[in-house]
Amino acid sequence: MIDIHPTAVVSPKAQIGNGVRIGAYSIVEDDCVIGENCVIDSHVKIARYTTLGARCRVYFGALIGEEPQDHRFAPGTVAWTTIGDDTTIREYVTIHRSPFAERYTRIGSGTLLMAFVHVGHDAQIGDRVTVANQTAISGHVIIEDQAVLSGFILIHQFCRIGRLAMVGARTIVRQDIPPFCMLAENECVCGANVIGLRRAGFDSYARSAIRRAIKTYFFRGLNATNALLEIEKTAMLPPEVEHFVEFIRKTERGIMPGDVALSSLGIHGADSGDKEEES
Repeated sequence: MIDIHPTAVVSPKAQIGNGVRIGAYSIVEDDCVIGENCVIDSHVKIARYTTLGARCRVYFGALIGEEPQDHRFAPGTVAWTTIGDDTTIREYVTIHRSPFAERYTRIGSGTLLMAFVHVGHDAQIGDRVTVANQTAISGHVIIEDQAVLSGFILIHQFCRIGRLAMVGARTIVRQDIPPFCMLAENECVCGANVIGLRRAGFDSYARSAIRRAIKTYFFRGLNATNALLEIEKTAMLPPEVEHFVEFIRKTERGIMPGDVALSSLGIHGADSGDKEEES
């Protein structure tokens, strides 16, 4: 059964799955696909060429798949916005499609975008990502799976944020943040996201290897090339550390800095998990 409020405007060219509910005064434009059991609140606009996976929840005032804020966009360009299954989009979130033909803005499954988040054109956001209120994600940004972004963050175009990274509130992200790192409110990497690694089910060996790699790269006083070589000296690197190294090698904008104060104090990104991880 599909439940569409009488005041909602739903294009006959849209595909609406079973169990969908669409609230008052919402709009679903041509060429949209709304997956089964989605709930779309009142005063929501699902713009053309948008696909929502199953069981998504879209709250009041959200705008999904709208034309991009880009001078290069030409009306009539066919470009898409895709949202994975079980994703929650809170009040007044804005998500823009690409200005380039046949290109995508993508958001994965199980992701939470809190109120007033903006996702710019061509952004690629992974699965089970959490983005808190008022964060602005510029065009072409890549955010890997399970990253956690606090509120009021500004992310520059083309930056990448790695898997399970955690970013502090009110920061400006100008360069890439490698996987598993924590970026503090002073806009410097301060260590590993140890709690996130535990919650994600990483065993103690993997957690220790990740923490050693982060310390080597950010807090041992080595340049980037030598730090990566030092990390790779370890036999049988776990795949997570291999991903950390490969992510850094592929950077085009550079890497956000480590906290110099921690390095000068010899702390090397220490946290409450030191004794457990290194025992």
